[in-house]
Amino acid sequence: MDGFLGVDAGGTRTRCVLGDGMRVIGNGVGDGANVVRVGPDRARASIHAAIQRACGDASVSTAEIVRTCIGAAGISSPGVVDLLRRFVSEVVSGDVRVLGDHDIAFEAALGAEPGVLVIAGTGSVAFGRNAQGSQARAGGYGFAISDEGSGQWIGRTAVSQILRALDRGTHTTLHRSVLDAWNIEADALVKSANTSPPPNFSALCPIVVTAAIEGDSVATVILQRAGGELAQLAVVVLDRLWAMHETVDVATVGGVFQHSSIVRRHFALALRRLHPLARIQESVVDPVMGALSLARKPVAI
Repeated sequence: MDGFLGVDAGGTRTRCVLGDGMRVIGNGVGDGANVVRVGPDRARASIHAAIQRACGDASVSTAEIVRTCIGAAGISSPGVVDLLRRFVSEVVSGDVRVLGDHDIAFEAALGAEPGVLVIAGTGSVAFGRNAQGSQARAGGYGFAISDEGSGQWIGRTAVSQILRALDRGTHTTLHRSVLDAWNIEADALVKSANTSPPPNFSALCPIVVTAAIEGDSVATVILQRAGGELAQLAVVVLDRLWAMHETVDVATVGGVFQHSSIVRRHFALALRRLHPLARIQESVVDPVMGALSLARKPVAI
């Protein structure tokens, strides 16, 4: 059997799907594999685990893999593409294609068609391609200076708003939730938030989403702001590639969109206000399926 592997090496988890020419026959999951964030050793272990679990799920030998496509953030960093290709090749046979996470998500959402993709997971970025083949991107420069609306941004903003509330002599229900998540006491919050390397603020995103569902006004405003920030990323790409009178398909991907209806709603409201003819896809894209689709396609030499 000719097997094809699609791998989405995300910041929080790694997903792998194994397929033949038509079907998905195996799935595997590992921990986060963003080389820049977690380091090469952890990334390698996560990728290996996800691939081996997918092959085990399908009862397929790794020797039967013909082509693999792996998508990841941070591939512009020196050496990352070579590392990811080596990590995959240590487990499976066949050709290995390494692309950006936006490439595989764009394939899943739009294929060869023009449009805009907005990614909001651990980080955030917008990417677009018009009918003439011109491309543009916005954001995605890392959590320290960019990644607006992402899980990292939401978690960091939550801590900032907790501290602002304390300055005013008030408390938000988020305060206790964050302390519990980090397993710290109140007097350790500032020190923990300013450690180097910084804490994993994106791990606080689910807490903010839950707090908003339970009616916490601070959490709700943070998620509303996240939707607006993500819309701004999309607008930068739209303005560079399309005129205001043109209808453009816009797709979304990532855990922030997937898990927060508030983010999705305010993203749509802000985007339609700024670009009325934006046509937003209702479903959130599954990028690993784009990786599988690209694995099935021979690469022209």
